[in-house]
Amino acid sequence: MLNRLDDYPVHQTPEPLAVLATSDRNAYDRTWFNGYAPDGSYYFGIGMAVYPHRGILDCAFSTVRPGERQHCFYGSRRAPVERTEMAVGPFRIEVVEPMRRTRVILDDNETGIACDLTFSARTAAIEEARQTLWQNGRRVMDATRFDQFGRWSGTVRTPDGEFTVDDAVCRGTKDRSWGVRRVGEPESGGAPALPGGIMFLWAPLVWDDHITHAIFFDGPRGEALVREGIVAPLYAGEALIPGTEDGRDQRMATARHRVGYVPGTRLAASAEIDLVDHDGNTRTIALEPILKFQMKGLGYGHPVWGQGMWKGELAIGGESFDPRQVDPLAPENLHVQQVVRASDGTRTGVGVLEQVVFGPYAPAGFTSFLDGAR
Repeated sequence: MLNRLDDYPVHQTPEPLAVLATSDRNAYDRTWFNGYAPDGSYYFGIGMAVYPHRGILDCAFSTVRPGERQHCFYGSRRAPVERTEMAVGPFRIEVVEPMRRTRVILDDNETGIACDLTFSARTAAIEEARQTLWQNGRRVMDATRFDQFGRWSGTVRTPDGEFTVDDAVCRGTKDRSWGVRRVGEPESGGAPALPGGIMFLWAPLVWDDHITHAIFFDGPRGEALVREGIVAPLYAGEALIPGTEDGRDQRMATARHRVGYVPGTRLAASAEIDLVDHDGNTRTIALEPILKFQMKGLGYGHPVWGQGMWKGELAIGGESFDPRQVDPLAPENLHVQQVVRASDGTRTGVGVLEQVVFGPYAPAGFTSFLDGAR
């Protein structure tokens, strides 16, 4: 089973590129973006992923502004053999220049949601440490991810109106990941899974001349499963980025987090992140949320448009909801990103805080799946 990429010297196994090294049905390869105004006047998210062993390519675009509904477009199709074919109905992603510039287009369609946006990088690609998680002796996540920070230009249209995205204002993060993680319809058969819990925190932040990034996975007792902190240079434009990778990234010795929750929810009301370097020096960053985005708008945990779920040869759909009115403890609403203001006491920045807490989590006092902060 050959595709166009087999004409390039990029093979990692004796098989054609369309043949994965793993037979795990939850193998995936995902492109993800966000974009936001530093004052919290808008946020949008974009996602597309192929699940080769499920035979599915799906995508989503979602946006929210203060006091308005969150608007969501979803698309799904049978996965093409050509991995460069990144289109689902009216939605497509065009890699204009790898690691530098990407265009995202959602043509006019029945949902009333459309966009034409171009992402321009301001950092080199920043590889996170490989993330491998186990549950009951089974590897449930094994993924590589890289991030880039940049800016957006273009337009977004929704049933509530149109807004312009100005690259002098808009910030954004690109996230490419691949490997194995749980997606699609739940597996059935066998003994019931034993109860567990997980906390995930992800904080890409933009400062005047650099970025900071922190990634956390905790187990239900608060035990550290993944801890990573990164500082990297920020460039004025893509032409100044020295290469695919920079070589000037600073990897912290460790990172720590503290989260304060909105009472009765699992939503962060505030957070602090410590970046600890190899000499033991600690930079504490305080985060103040200013705009909430429900990640189900990109398929995360969505009961109908969940990622990797078979919807037919081609299907598109959309919805709009008020993020202020959703049940914050419903499983599909636990996963959020928030635009945040950042401060380390001497400098100010902006970024997002992504969080989700499933199941018991002792540091926050969560003892069951659905209880909130007191």
